[in-house]
Parts: sequence; structure tokens; C-alpha cells
Amino acid sequence: MASNDSCLQNQFDSHFFQELKKHNVKEVVRVCEPTYKVEELKSEGISVLDLVFDDGTFPPREVVDEWFELLRKRFGETPDACVAVHCVAGLGRAPVLVAIALIELGLKYEDAVALIREKRRGAINAKQLAFLEKYRPKSRLKLKNGHNSCCVQ
Repeated sequence: MASNDSCLQNQFDSHFFQELKKHNVKEVVRVCEPTYKVEELKSEGISVLDLVFDDGTFPPREVVDEWFELLRKRFGETPDACVAVHCVAGLGRAPVLVAIALIELGLKYEDAVALIREKRRGAINAKQLAFLEKYRPKSRLKLKNGHNSCCVQ
């Protein structure tokens, strides 16, 4: 999973595509309102999934369920692939989804937050932090082949 630190523009530059390709991204998850067309990504073989929820909040259960469904499917089919997730500023919604995935992979919530904040200073507000503190993993990302990998940018 990769979290994009900046707002995506209407026109993607070659650097953006290079980063996606470098990390073998197969899906981009938008947790904010759509602000760009997905045709360029699709033409590169990258699908886009919208899992929108309100800025400054934590994801509703349906979003969390769909997030894990995507991750299980992707990593079950292509273990070396990457799923990118982004929001507008890269401080709340996307980092929270990445954090719950890290928690499911075995990190304590404090360690997941610290890792994310190393990459994105100021990420995760108090309300989101309280959600992560109470979140209990349910072994949603345990893969049969034992291969779990993650990239946080």
C-alpha cells in the first residue's frame, strides 16, 4: 500500500506514472471526492476504486470492509503488487486506511501511526487516532502463502 502525499492533479505527469510503475501499483484508491479522470490510469492498467468518506473522520465499516476485500483480492492474485491510496492533503483519510492495514498485518496501532508519521508529518488527527486505538484486528490480511508486504510513502 502506498499513500500519496499530495493532491493529484487533473493531468498526471510522467513522474507520477513512474512512481506508480516503480511500486507495481495495480489499483489506486481515492478516499476523497473525485477530482480527476481515471482514463489515463486505466490506459496504464491501473484501476481506480472510490472509497469516499468525510474528511477528518475515520472510515465507516462498509469502507473498511471494501478496503480489505480489495487488499485480500489484490495480494491473493498478485502478491508483489501494490495498492496506492490517497486523499486530498494526505493527512487523514488515506493514512487511516493504511494504518488499519498495518494493524491487520501485526503492527500495534502506535507503531503503525509512528511509521506513517515518519513519512507524513502531522498525519492522523485525534478523532482518527482514537479510532485506531480501539481498532481490533480480525486477521483480515493473513494470506495463505504467508507473503505480506507493504510500502508507505
